[in-house]
Amino acid sequence: MRLSWLCVPLAAVMLAGCAAKTNYRSSCGSELDAAWKELDIAKAEGFAGTVSYSKALTLITGAKTQQQFEAYEGCTRKAKKARFYIKESRAGR
Repeated sequence: MRLSWLCVPLAAVMLAGCAAKTNYRSSCGSELDAAWKELDIAKAEGFAGTVSYSKALTLITGAKTQQQFEAYEGCTRKAKKARFYIKESRAGR
């Protein structure tokens, strides 16, 4: 009887941890998709050689890795930062 009372709070904590892990899942995917599209456009426009483009590519690669390991919050952060550098690249900076 005592063991079952211990399992209930433990299960609740584990489920809460899983829910928190997926909070950023959709934003990670959408930011990453947008970043890849913007990076392709920047490349087509001839900005692939800029430092900002290289930073963006590195960030997108890191974001994709975090997505695969279900680190969605970090993925979202990196993808947003990559999009910033893509804009900088297209502005010639």
